Amino acid sequence: MAISEGPCDSKPTVEGALPAGSPQPESLAPAGSAPSALDRPPPTDLAIAAQGVDAHSLAVLRPLEVPLLDPQAVSGLTEASVGQFLVQGQSPNTLASYATATRYWSAWFAARYGQPLTLPVSVPVVLQFIVDHAERLADCDDGQVTTGRPVRLVHDLPEEIDRLLVATHFKGKPGPLALSTLLHRVSVLSTAHQLRELDNPCSYPAVRQLIRMVRTGYARRQVRPRQQMALTRDHLEAILQTCDASPRGVRDRALLCFAWSSGGRRRSEVAAATVENLQDHGARGYIYLLGHSKNNQEGTFDDSTQKPLAGQAAKALSAWLKLADVREGPIFRRVLKSGRILAEPLTPRAVRTIVMNRSQLAGLAGHYSAHSLRSGFVTEAGRQQVPAGEAMKMTGHRNWEVFMGYYRAGDLLGSSTANMLDGPPR
Repeated sequence: MAISEGPCDSKPTVEGALPAGSPQPESLAPAGSAPSALDRPPPTDLAIAAQGVDAHSLAVLRPLEVPLLDPQAVSGLTEASVGQFLVQGQSPNTLASYATATRYWSAWFAARYGQPLTLPVSVPVVLQFIVDHAERLADCDDGQVTTGRPVRLVHDLPEEIDRLLVATHFKGKPGPLALSTLLHRVSVLSTAHQLRELDNPCSYPAVRQLIRMVRTGYARRQVRPRQQMALTRDHLEAILQTCDASPRGVRDRALLCFAWSSGGRRRSEVAAATVENLQDHGARGYIYLLGHSKNNQEGTFDDSTQKPLAGQAAKALSAWLKLADVREGPIFRRVLKSGRILAEPLTPRAVRTIVMNRSQLAGLAGHYSAHSLRSGFVTEAGRQQVPAGEAMKMTGHRNWEVFMGYYRAGDLLGSSTANMLDGPPR
């Protein structure tokens, strides 16, 4: 398991070494004895330091109660500690998706091969997994649809195994996996091999070529993943009309305005929002400090982590904070049907449910979820021709292509190219 090193321009130092010029500690050797390595200023070079550690120094540095470690191997305790860091550094959604993928791989392998799944996995197993779960055109070697013949799609997973996986709740429904799900599960298997430094079957040319061809086949059939509708300003205002003066209504209005106006925050970021990161600027509004996000895993603070909330969004947030008497801890909290406000924060799943339920109450057509707030913010920025750099600073997007896909879609129908037929004659 690889452990990242520090910056490449930093020099290794001996743990406990004092900076050059600092007062040195008193000698640990008896009076009149020859000075040991511990009495001398610490060398700046690791090789020189190693040469200067004599037998006396080793005796002082060697606690008898602590077992020696092998510098060429990772101990069991260290491996467990590293594993805990890896787990704690991942979002709950990522961990859940990895766990689901791992369970499915184990169940599918047991059903297909009659034995437990062990790593490393062979290339033929990965190829079989892909053809078991990806759809292709039947009786069509060249990938073209024959005119006049009905299109028939097939995949190689036997129906008996398919039904068994569904009945045992390892699979949600019978049939092929969605392309995004299939690619994610192959990616999870690849990551498992990489973390254990095993021969990775997913990196072999046969697997990579098959995945490319599967993508191409889906694209030629114009199969696209279902995207959630974007909650642009007009749709958001319709949803806000469903939020009454009840505790849930006041909370939901504040939540929706906060999530949308601060740059289209993800549901996990909304659920994790705390008063401690909220700066009150009086009549001007608030500034929320987003210390951690999907694109800022290490919590680096700069001007892009400051999310302004003004106008309608600030008023809605103030009304909720006053009603719930929120002074510390999570901003958005559970509200019982009776109207009682709990100290318990909302979960990311609850944020998604609020968006879905409110969109249904507003009578909006299409599928909406928490991600609709994010895509809606970017789409609206494109409609209002907000400079892309300013909008990206609010959303925190790192991928320019993903951002521009939403941004450009915001004003497609208003572009000059879309109205060339109706433009002024020459």
